[in-house]
Amino acid sequence: MLTQLKIKNFALIEDLEVDFSEGMTSITGETGAGKSILLGGLSLVLGKRADLSSLFDSTRKCIVEATFQIKSYALQSLFAEYDLDYEDETVLRRELLPQGKSRAFVNDTPVNLNVLEEISLHLIDIHSQHDAQTLLENQYQFQVLDALAGNQNTLGTYQTILSAYRNTQKEYKQCLENQAAFKEEFELKQFLLDELQASKLEVGREDEIKTQLHTLTHIEFLQTTFAASIQLLENESLGIVDQLKELRRYSQGLSEKSKQYEALRERVQGVAIEMEDVMEEFKHQFEFLESNPQKLEELQAQMDHLNVLYQKHRVQSESELIAIQSELEQTLKETLNLDDRLDFLVQKQKEQEAELKHLSDQLSQNRHKAITVLEGELKNLVAKIGMQDAVFKIELTSSIHFLNNGTDVLTFQFSANKGSDFKDLKKVASGGELSRIMLAIKTILSQYKNLPTLVFDEIDTGVSGKISDSIAEVMATIAKKLQVIAITHLPQVAAKAKYHFLVEKIVQDGKTKTQLYSLDHEARVEEIAKMLSGNQVTETAIAHAKQLMN
Repeated sequence: MLTQLKIKNFALIEDLEVDFSEGMTSITGETGAGKSILLGGLSLVLGKRADLSSLFDSTRKCIVEATFQIKSYALQSLFAEYDLDYEDETVLRRELLPQGKSRAFVNDTPVNLNVLEEISLHLIDIHSQHDAQTLLENQYQFQVLDALAGNQNTLGTYQTILSAYRNTQKEYKQCLENQAAFKEEFELKQFLLDELQASKLEVGREDEIKTQLHTLTHIEFLQTTFAASIQLLENESLGIVDQLKELRRYSQGLSEKSKQYEALRERVQGVAIEMEDVMEEFKHQFEFLESNPQKLEELQAQMDHLNVLYQKHRVQSESELIAIQSELEQTLKETLNLDDRLDFLVQKQKEQEAELKHLSDQLSQNRHKAITVLEGELKNLVAKIGMQDAVFKIELTSSIHFLNNGTDVLTFQFSANKGSDFKDLKKVASGGELSRIMLAIKTILSQYKNLPTLVFDEIDTGVSGKISDSIAEVMATIAKKLQVIAITHLPQVAAKAKYHFLVEKIVQDGKTKTQLYSLDHEARVEEIAKMLSGNQVTETAIAHAKQLMN
């Protein structure tokens, strides 16, 4: 329910604040007084587009704020979907800045216009003769029929499974395409994988091959150098090892004569021992050095093979080749598993189709039962509001496909005059007829569904007399179930309202402004009398106004 509307600096409205209550509220005023401006401000906070021409004062920002009581609407999940703080009393706010920028908020959280519009759809429903075109949309017609059929839960389950079914179909199609593509490349990828696996790739192996290659390539130099080094170390009397032995004896003698040379003796001792170890290592390495042309050829072949693989796969290291090998293994595994996956998806589609068939049959059965009720209630209601001979024919035919609302195809046909053929509603109903049909449908829906606040924007234009009374009674009937705000020129409609606001245009400080006033009982009587007598308040008009209000 809309509880408060604040509008600042919008069109002809400088500063307006109005509180609304449950039941029916009427808003009246002369043509051009600003009723459409009021509705325009409300539309702005509901996410509609605006421009700088909407500003009353182009140097200040425009603010429109609407407060709703939403406890009974069960919108917690919708707020959670958009990561918004849920409050039983929710505030929508829209700001239009002088620079042309627009900002929107839900409970002080910034949102884009799409989110603001989505939230507002659940809070308020505005209808004019133009908006009645919604009735012609097949999706809306399904919503009306399903509300009477009690299909909400079943339809929700159906649509969830339908979404999963379409995903299964999409995956199946993708698997088929993948299978065809994989099979074309299977042999090549299998060859590449076999080649990589046969290469026994191992991180660090390239460095090992290069080390061995360098050794075998320079074997003669290594042998000569090792031999010369060994001779230098162990040559009798002149060898480094023998000379160090002699030096060790000298340092030993120094240490024996004076302890201050003990550290020097230990250092010489260490050098001598280390040099003996070096000599033994030289001998050890020399023993294992031998020319091996065959081994050299094998290592060179391995290196050449690696280089070929690097060039073929456009990489520079074994680790990259190993990654490619792993990817090929996974791809080929998926290719081999595709047949199993396709079989699984076929079975899954069959199970989902069975569930969808069961649910769509249930939806259809419920709809067929509800059609008779909807046709009858519509006929009775539109007859009350001036369409005595109007008849509706709602038909369902079956589709072989699973559609968004089941397998039903819905046609909504209408005959306005006795003896006229039934034709599609969109082809034969006038704008005024559509408005009254929409009013009748909202009346019926209010009995089956928790509707948001309804705003009727002069949908009663062009009617008078008894029809006006009937339209007023229908609106009052809806208002027993939910909040109704009627912008109207009909005194009959205004008289049926529980609350009454008057829109007036005034000139203040040289500026034209639109203002909104709440009317008490006496002011209401006078305003309705004016509406009855064309602004001439007579005793007869006053009496008639009181009679309408009673």
